[in-house]
Amino acid sequence: MAEEVVLLDFWPSMFGMRVRVALAEKGVKYEYREEDLPNKSPLLLQMNPVHKKIPVLIHNGKPVCESANIVQYIDEAWKDKAPLLPSDPYQRAQARFWVDYIDKNLYEAGRKIWATKGEEQEAAKKKLIEILKLLEGQLGDDTYFGGEIFGFLDVALVTFYCWFFSYETCGNFSIEAECPKLIEWAKRCMQKESVAKSLPDPKKVYEFTLLLKKIFGAE
Repeated sequence: MAEEVVLLDFWPSMFGMRVRVALAEKGVKYEYREEDLPNKSPLLLQMNPVHKKIPVLIHNGKPVCESANIVQYIDEAWKDKAPLLPSDPYQRAQARFWVDYIDKNLYEAGRKIWATKGEEQEAAKKKLIEILKLLEGQLGDDTYFGGEIFGFLDVALVTFYCWFFSYETCGNFSIEAECPKLIEWAKRCMQKESVAKSLPDPKKVYEFTLLLKKIFGAE
């Protein structure tokens, strides 16, 4: 029986991009289904009845939800190529900790930069830089967060890179000026085909951000 892999996703989602990068790293062929989020498909509602959110990976009819969880599933389901999580239990726990930290902090700080103005936006910019500097410290002088290996934490963070232009343009600041090593790391990741082909053009993401600003009245 042929393996069936379907991804329910939305193109500008940094969370969906994680799954696309992981599948590309593993060389897994899959069917991509773009969701119209204001009009969610019956399949999405059926496959993710709890959160009703993308991304959802459907592997032989069984759904796996939440991006970090999906990436770990992909790593275990397709073990024969490009391991993403470290084999050492401590390093694995550390990678999971930092991905959880990103999910609880980075998205919200970034969202507030384009969705707010004035003092609230200034506070969000400060918070974003704090988060990124902390992550930059974690990277140190290594090639990737996984040392010499492009791994789980790299996959989880690099997908935010295509949103940096939107954050910088909306907030009128430079991430590279504050976190040069992190930007070097991101550019290194972008040289990987699995990343370059999975992330949209930052200017296209910015156009989408302007649309969001209109919808949320944040112009």
